[in-house]
Amino acid sequence: MKQTLTAALAAATLTFSVIAVPAAADTRVTLKAAKAASSYYAMAVQLSEAAKSAAGLDVTVEESQGSVQNVKEAIRRPAGYVFTSPPSLIASAQAAKKPFEGETGYDVVRGLFPIPSLTMHWVVREDSGVKTFADLAGKSFIAGGKGSFGERKTGDVFAALGIADKVSFVDVELNAAVPALKNGQVAGFATAGSYPAPNVTEAGAGTPIRLLSLSAADLEKVKGDQQVIPAGTYPGVSYDVTTISLPVNAYTVAATDDETAYKLTKAFWESKAAMAKSNPWWGGVITSMLADMGATLHPGAAKYYAEAGIAVK
Repeated sequence: MKQTLTAALAAATLTFSVIAVPAAADTRVTLKAAKAASSYYAMAVQLSEAAKSAAGLDVTVEESQGSVQNVKEAIRRPAGYVFTSPPSLIASAQAAKKPFEGETGYDVVRGLFPIPSLTMHWVVREDSGVKTFADLAGKSFIAGGKGSFGERKTGDVFAALGIADKVSFVDVELNAAVPALKNGQVAGFATAGSYPAPNVTEAGAGTPIRLLSLSAADLEKVKGDQQVIPAGTYPGVSYDVTTISLPVNAYTVAATDDETAYKLTKAFWESKAAMAKSNPWWGGVITSMLADMGATLHPGAAKYYAEAGIAVK
């Protein structure tokens, strides 16, 4: 049973648009996030508050679409454009590989800092009878939003596990996924975001849920870094969940002025510990993750790392 794999999951990345203003005025920042139900939207709110308090930046948060769009806009947007993306997508853009065939100019991308990784969650109702990926055969499932990492990865994983053509994929937006699960309209949904993901927490509030875990045999078939979501992260999920994740970083373009890049980078690192007190996903971001940036650092960011004594390979 197979229908078209369609939208359900908001894209798992953020987009920042920074508008340079005269030196005498405050820098205004428009911070575009993922869908409001996602963990990345919550991150965007925290980042905006950090930039305001630590760097004096005027920040507005807006919702945005996926990481593919974010990267594509890097060659169209003016100086000051800042966005987030998996480094693998940056590599695809610079090599003109799918979905960037025939496009050039992505050598303007510059790195700033890492953010929490995209972690795959496959959530099902406890009473659906689904305990393994194989049990999803014949079930209705919300797989992910168009062009999002969650959609692509769910498709790849289900194909690798041999169930892609056995699941009935449902076409709804992310904000309809939790109600659809709670109302019994679907067996479950996929979402990509750092844990704890707000929509998964919401799904487990009042409705018993399970998170599907990849076995050792499954991990040999799928691509991605192994990630363990600790027991107790979500209501009723009292066991460790083995899944996969993908690194995500904040980027800008070469034309962005050094001061803006410096202020954003400094505000992020100096506010990270405080942000982690509210949302533990920030605690997993460490300086060694800069090795996976996948792009040349922006000079403004490099200046901060040099001042802070942070070695960047």
